[in-house]
Amino acid sequence: MTQFMASSKFAVVALFITLLATVVPVRAEEAAAFVIADSTTGFILDQYKGDKKLPIASLTKVATAMVVLDWSEASKSDLSQVATVPDDAAQIAAGQGTGLQPGDRCSLRDLLYAALMQSDNVAALTLAAHVGQAIGGGSSPVDSFITQMNALARTRGMINTKFLNPHGLDNLSRSDPYSSAADLARLTSYAMGNSAFRFYVSQHERKITIFGAGGQRSYLLRNTNELLGINAIDGVKTGTTARAGQCVIISAARTPESRQEGETHFITPRRLNVVVLGATNRFPLAQSLMARGWQLYDTWSAAGRPTKGWKPPR
Repeated sequence: MTQFMASSKFAVVALFITLLATVVPVRAEEAAAFVIADSTTGFILDQYKGDKKLPIASLTKVATAMVVLDWSEASKSDLSQVATVPDDAAQIAAGQGTGLQPGDRCSLRDLLYAALMQSDNVAALTLAAHVGQAIGGGSSPVDSFITQMNALARTRGMINTKFLNPHGLDNLSRSDPYSSAADLARLTSYAMGNSAFRFYVSQHERKITIFGAGGQRSYLLRNTNELLGINAIDGVKTGTTARAGQCVIISAARTPESRQEGETHFITPRRLNVVVLGATNRFPLAQSLMARGWQLYDTWSAAGRPTKGWKPPR
């Protein structure tokens, strides 16, 4: 009897592992596209319409933040410097949680928190106007900044991406900005390699300071990423518009792999990024894809992490 129960228990566990290893079904009503990628190498472990050009809503702000952080590092510019919300922010200020209005002033650091954690569109536009002014060129500071966003996309191999603004709103012009799940996975690998970016997107709450006509005021930001802190997920960004649907990027790391070969000690980082575009229920889907991703990662790692010829088990 005991032996039978043990065998049955083993069979149930084996069945569970098999089910985990099967592909997560993604029907048309679940997501328009997804990608699961190894963050260190950029290798795509699994995907569904990964190269399809789609609206990406506020996932755009990952590129916005990286242009700011790259500029800050290259120019040795302090992120504590204060930027002024431009007048043209009035057309996108309605419904903004932070209440940023034209003429308000805020540090670049706090604007990054607002753009990344609470997806504030005015914060993103203010960053673009301030940094674009410092960069120069273009027909306007914001246009100069957008040029840098698209230059960043090219350097990261994002061939199916076109940024038209720093916030991701897709109802402001006849032409729509777009990207793809695979391109965003490439961008996320780059962004999560930056320690400052990782810190910004890992925060659950953050108090920022805004200087306005009525004096100084504080605002408590709350991260819109509902999966933050679950199963080691430590980033990165949400986005939603009527055209884009529900979008999310999540990232999670595990303890690096360590192995000894002769006198050489190899350390291999383990981090996965999941991009979901056009979902009807993004958080459960993204969480399921991350779980599948770690199963695929183990299989891929055991095979020696090949970059060609490897396909996920079905």
